[in-house]
Amino acid sequence: MTRVLHRHLHRKPPVAVGGAGMFLTDAEGRRYLDACGGAAVSCLGHGHPDVLAAIHEQVDRLAYAHTSFFTTEAAETLADQLVRTGPAGTSHAYFVSGGSEAVEAALKMARQYFVEIGQPQRSHFVARRQSYHGNTLGALAVGGNEWRRREFAPLLIDVTHVSPCYPYRDLREGETPEAYGRRLAAELDAAIVAAGPDRVIAFVAETVGGATAGVLTPVPGYFRAVREVCDRHGILLVLDEVMCGMGRTGTLHACEQEGVVPDLVTIAKGLGGGFQPIGAVLAQRRIVEAMSSGSGFFQHGHTYLGHPVACAASLAVQRVIERDGLLARVRSSGAALEAMLRARLGSHPHVGDIRGRGLFWGVELVRDRASKAPFDPAGQLHARVKREAMARGLMTYPMGGTIDGRRGDHIVLAPPFIAGNEHLGEIVERLAPAIDAAIASL
Repeated sequence: MTRVLHRHLHRKPPVAVGGAGMFLTDAEGRRYLDACGGAAVSCLGHGHPDVLAAIHEQVDRLAYAHTSFFTTEAAETLADQLVRTGPAGTSHAYFVSGGSEAVEAALKMARQYFVEIGQPQRSHFVARRQSYHGNTLGALAVGGNEWRRREFAPLLIDVTHVSPCYPYRDLREGETPEAYGRRLAAELDAAIVAAGPDRVIAFVAETVGGATAGVLTPVPGYFRAVREVCDRHGILLVLDEVMCGMGRTGTLHACEQEGVVPDLVTIAKGLGGGFQPIGAVLAQRRIVEAMSSGSGFFQHGHTYLGHPVACAASLAVQRVIERDGLLARVRSSGAALEAMLRARLGSHPHVGDIRGRGLFWGVELVRDRASKAPFDPAGQLHARVKREAMARGLMTYPMGGTIDGRRGDHIVLAPPFIAGNEHLGEIVERLAPAIDAAIASL
């Protein structure tokens, strides 16, 4: 009997009772190698002493102060850190409790910016299919995860969705990746024109696609072309780096590798490493100055924004990443993980694509490699892979609906930045038989 309303109402998950480094332990004493950081969250693994000490110190000093009355040293210092290391032109950080809240705040901030500068007619967003931006109603509306949207579609604002950057399935025969990127940018341009360029607020996109389609990495030049389209029409570029940001792809912000600066960028997960619930919006100076010289406030807020314990934990996480050179380690470990995945699964008859950056990898499963045909969705292969992996003491992040919200299966791997090569090898060696067993059970 459980009184918790679990995600799955017919199955109670194991009870987690402990965590250390790369492993979690359940109440039965079973240990699980964390190959996904929960949902790309636990960038420093579990129980990092520096972060725990920072949490204790902050709780002893001050656990909570409402931001309508006070700011705190923890929030101010964390904001200084994030502005210093943020995309060029970043001037402020707005703290919330997670990724969905960060996206919701970014949507409101983008809308208010145009109201402040005298363009209140702008009310429309453009985003991408097979994307995910969170589960609040605004974030769900801009997201393109059809399975998550379906039940709540009547409650969602109207958003134009264009194609994702998904070369494995959408690159045409004879088309170069660069030409494909330009084609997608032209599609975005046409969508903005159709919606009315003076009505569009922003284009919202994950810099590297997350769990919905299984780590979609942009082709060269794609985001530079997107930035040019946005600038030409006077709309904002909002990049969602809730999952792919804060070091996950080998640079602190994934957009650094694309050579673009977004107007707003949302972060969470790796910001606090799971030690406390936190997310943030990093805003360019002109966005904040428009509000400052206009109404003088951001018309938005939550009870727990800027929570001092969450900010203290996050500051400790970011200091460890910087002090220990973990971005360089993510790059080198990512190259090692890629090599291991390709060696073990690259010729697997049911692995269609292996894609990723840093310690953020997706493995797309197919019924037939030549045609790229997916497995029958009724078989719920992704759920079977998860069960088989857990049975082998391995935590992965499989998902279904890779292609269109219904068809396709993939597995996301996002191990902590502290993973050693021995952990990476163990991940691959446990994953391969889990895939085989899941497919055999269909």
